[in-house]
Formats: sequence, C-alpha cells, structure tokens
Amino acid sequence: MRSATTSASPDPILWIKGDTCGLGPFRSDLVETYWRWEQDPALLVGYGRQVPESLEARTEGMAHQLRGENVRFTVYDVGGAEPVPVGVATLLPDHRVRTAEYVVMLAPEARGRGLGSAATRLVLDYAFHVVNLRMVWLKVLAPNVGGVKAYERAGFRAAGTLREAGYWLGQVCDELVMDALARDFTGPSAVRALVDPERG
Repeated sequence: MRSATTSASPDPILWIKGDTCGLGPFRSDLVETYWRWEQDPALLVGYGRQVPESLEARTEGMAHQLRGENVRFTVYDVGGAEPVPVGVATLLPDHRVRTAEYVVMLAPEARGRGLGSAATRLVLDYAFHVVNLRMVWLKVLAPNVGGVKAYERAGFRAAGTLREAGYWLGQVCDELVMDALARDFTGPSAVRALVDPERG
C-alpha cells in the first residue's frame, strides 16, 4: 500500500537501483516524512529507543545530518509507475579503518515485502564499490528475528553478542553484532552494471 504522504516529487534522483528498490540522496523536503516513520512504535521498539522526537527537533537535526560525513540514502520502492520513498539507510563510516556501521529504517507500509533486504544489498554494493569500504557492520536486538533474517538475506553474518545490551518490549535482551565483508560480496552488482554493463 502506498501512502499519499510519501509520494515523491517528479523524477527523483536515483543513484543506483535494483528490481524492487533504489537509492537516492537524503532529502530535506522529506523531513516530515522521515520523522513520521521514525515515530512508529514498532521502529522505536526495534531500535531500543524509549521516547519519540518532536518534529521541531527532527527538523533541526536534519541540517546537521545534511552537512555530516555519514552516507545517507532515501530508499525508494521502484515497483510502480514512479519511485516512491519508503525508507532511509545510513552508513556511518570510520575512514581510518575503511569500515562503517549500517542503520536502516522502513516506513510501516513498506515492511514485509523484501524491500529491507533489497535496500541493504544495494547499500552494501555502494559501500564496497563506491565508498571502497572493506567491512560494514550493524547491531540488532536479538528478539528482532525478522530483522536478523533480512540482514542475513542481504549478506550479513553473525559476528558476536553484546549480552543484555538492549531492551525489547520492556525486557532486557542481548544485542547481536553482524558484519559483511567486501570480499564476500558476490552475485550481481548494480554499481558494476552501471560502470561495466558486461560484468554487472
């Protein structure tokens, strides 16, 4: 289901795209849309956050995010007549060691359709072939079984456990660390296809 509040402006910029989703730049004109997604209770539980954020605070934070060194993407559903924004994905790089932490957020109406895995796969493709990172890692609360499976489908592997590091529905829980290495990234590459269509 597509929400009217997430309709894109004509011809949004897409840096790379796959069969079901694409990645474009972070957009200041979508701050209210991003904020609405971030206040969804299921997302707050999944991130282990306890309190929502005001739109005013989110708007102030947007200016800082747009100037920062992190690599931020708007995730688009490209399965319809025109691309529709459905999420945000972020790489928080440590350029000294060529690694980055990964964070993704999908709109409630976009979940359960494989877009999270597809977007994560595209972000890894971009990370390894454009940003030239050697490893990307993430943290996910252990009870978030759906999230863990989605990350595994995209190419992440279990790397360790932070015991009792988070909360899930009011209960202490473990936090899992997962990683993906550039050398393990195999299969089709949207970036390679743009640069060298014969090898993509």
